[in-house]
Amino acid sequence: MIRRRLMAALAAALLPVSGLPQDTGDIVVAQIGPFTVLPAPDPKELNEGLTAALDEINGRGGIQGRRVSLVKLDDTYTFDGFRQQLGAVMAQKPVALLTPLGSATLKGLLDSQLLDTTDIVILNAVPGASVLRSPGHPKLFHIRAGDEQQIHKIVAHARALSIRSMGVLHQNIPIGSSGLASARSAAAELGGIEIVEAQSATDAAALAQAAKALAAANPQSALVVGAPKFSGEAIAALRAAGVSQQIFSLSYLPAPALVKFAGNGARGVGLSQTFPNPMGATLPLQRDFRAAMRKTHPALTDYTTFHMEGYITARVFAEAARRSRSLNPSGIAQALRAMGEVDLGGFRVNFAKGNLGSNWVDIGVVSGDGKLLY
Repeated sequence: MIRRRLMAALAAALLPVSGLPQDTGDIVVAQIGPFTVLPAPDPKELNEGLTAALDEINGRGGIQGRRVSLVKLDDTYTFDGFRQQLGAVMAQKPVALLTPLGSATLKGLLDSQLLDTTDIVILNAVPGASVLRSPGHPKLFHIRAGDEQQIHKIVAHARALSIRSMGVLHQNIPIGSSGLASARSAAAELGGIEIVEAQSATDAAALAQAAKALAAANPQSALVVGAPKFSGEAIAALRAAGVSQQIFSLSYLPAPALVKFAGNGARGVGLSQTFPNPMGATLPLQRDFRAAMRKTHPALTDYTTFHMEGYITARVFAEAARRSRSLNPSGIAQALRAMGEVDLGGFRVNFAKGNLGSNWVDIGVVSGDGKLLY
């Protein structure tokens, strides 16, 4: 009799507690981005990398026995669009927002304090402009090395080449003005290099005028900072204005896109990189990435850094979710901070000391056939 009572009590203890929700459905994550307006493939390629990783994760049993479901929404490259879509997706209770894109949109997100009233955590916002990171937000986690780290690497590389002056052609949006400030800061820290400024809007006439002004200043090198389309067209305008010196730009501009904008003018341009070469096969991460891309997107044969960035973002989310005691936004944020250094197979992420997970930066050079050489 006593034994039967003990067994019954044990069985009751193992049953779900009445009134407490038992999550058994999909784990929902969201991607809100400019899928129909931004004249560049960035959000699409980020999505392709995300879906390749999530297919890989779900194919191995998901996370804590649950599948991960990705909701994709278009914000039309505006903060108002982003805010509307974020409000709409919250009904599905996403635990994380992955790779939102656009400096104006993200600045609007921070300035409006929208994250303070929304139960969501953001993983890996694009771009990495300093204005979005200092002070940033406790619920906004960055995987990619920021623009400040990239520009510091570029300026240091130029100094190593005995370059004494650098023209900075920047777009008149937050990523551009923040990039100019980062270039000036790096030049002041390293010494021996003068910064010459040229600001421009996105129309062809403004770009041509800014490029001619920079060419007339005749700096020994040039740095272009802005959205991918702006950067590609600005490099083409600089070449057309007669700038034959070394030109640099940031990781947002894939080499194939630069070739489309600048043709032969793309050759020799240095592009900072914040993730390993997506076409490489040396690292375990690169091999895993390529296998996942082939399986989910068999029609694709050329991979970009945005593909790799999306893939890594989903992998980092999965690592945090596996360690999370509660699969909700606060649980994901706590797990990101507590998990310490995570090696994804040659690329390490660590949020133990703050909301910046990686300082990895390299510089690739565009070859004559449009490939990026590291």
